Amino acid sequence: MSTYVYGIAASSHPSLPEGMNGVGKPARQVRILKEGDLAAIVSDAPDELRAKRNDLLAHQNVLNEAGAAGPVLPMRFGNVAPDDTAVTSVLAERAEHYRERLTTLAGKVEYNVKASHDEQAALHRVMADNPEVQALAEANRQAGGGSYEQKLQLGEMVVAALQAREREDAVELHRALEPTAHAVSVGPESTGWLANLSFLVERDASAVFLAAVDEVRKGHPHVELRVNGPLPPYSFIEPGPSEPTGATSEAMGSKSGRE
Repeated sequence: MSTYVYGIAASSHPSLPEGMNGVGKPARQVRILKEGDLAAIVSDAPDELRAKRNDLLAHQNVLNEAGAAGPVLPMRFGNVAPDDTAVTSVLAERAEHYRERLTTLAGKVEYNVKASHDEQAALHRVMADNPEVQALAEANRQAGGGSYEQKLQLGEMVVAALQAREREDAVELHRALEPTAHAVSVGPESTGWLANLSFLVERDASAVFLAAVDEVRKGHPHVELRVNGPLPPYSFIEPGPSEPTGATSEAMGSKSGRE
């Protein structure tokens, strides 16, 4: 029977959620595997595991319960090991790495911030900040809209200016929020976002971080921010560039291809 892994904690963790329900239909009962001073929060893996709402919530609920009273290294949804022995073997092999991460992440949560442009507001900002674009737009207006080539030139200039503004806003967002966090993880680029950043924040300092986000909103009304958190620190299971390297979270089990 394959083993589904929710997270890793110290074996002395005061509220490991043994006996609660986890993923699967019917839901598999959560149990604890201990190896030395470490413990893995696991259940039997369902035969069919997909990223559906019920299972995603079950995975999150187990981590929330476990993380309520102490640090837990959260595994992303879908981490499955061949069996219990494989899990305890990895705990033993990677013990130093997991201990270091548990110490580093104790008392901290993750906030993910995604930024995009309000199209009209960003366009007005670009027009106001770029004299060349303004001049060409005015020349086209006075010429009754301008020729096809002039319209094309204006369009290209506006697109280039908007792209430059996106890059500048992404840098400014990073700089504004970084001082309120212990670490920053840059997420993968995706269509629709000018920035996708995760911040490792002291749980007790969440209000300070969120106040900094509000200040960015006030100073950048053309930027729309979506904040998700507090979350388990998924993006910080691995050390950052300035920290020691260690085992990857995937060492515990590969992400299921059944999502």
